[in-house]
Amino acid sequence: MEHDVVTKEKGKIKVKEPKKYSVIMENDDFTTMEFVIDVLMSVFNKDSVEANRIMLDVHSKGRGVVGTYPYDIAVTKVSIAMDMAKEEGFPFMITIEEV
Repeated sequence: MEHDVVTKEKGKIKVKEPKKYSVIMENDDFTTMEFVIDVLMSVFNKDSVEANRIMLDVHSKGRGVVGTYPYDIAVTKVSIAMDMAKEEGFPFMITIEEV
């Protein structure tokens, strides 16, 4: 009995890295520093030291980068943060920018 061997060549599959988006907090004169720290810790999983550093960046420089995420995660986190701000009555502004 004769066996025919068939060889298949596999092409290289290129997997594209998903685009990343920076989440940016903007400073305003009404949102409290305590609220900003709370959002950074509860929504963006920052420890208190990192949350304070980002909050001070936002306060002193007018804006601060919270983190870099894939689009869906960035949008979800921004939405949660904006809902929290709306519930507290703050004019909090947070956006995403493609890296």
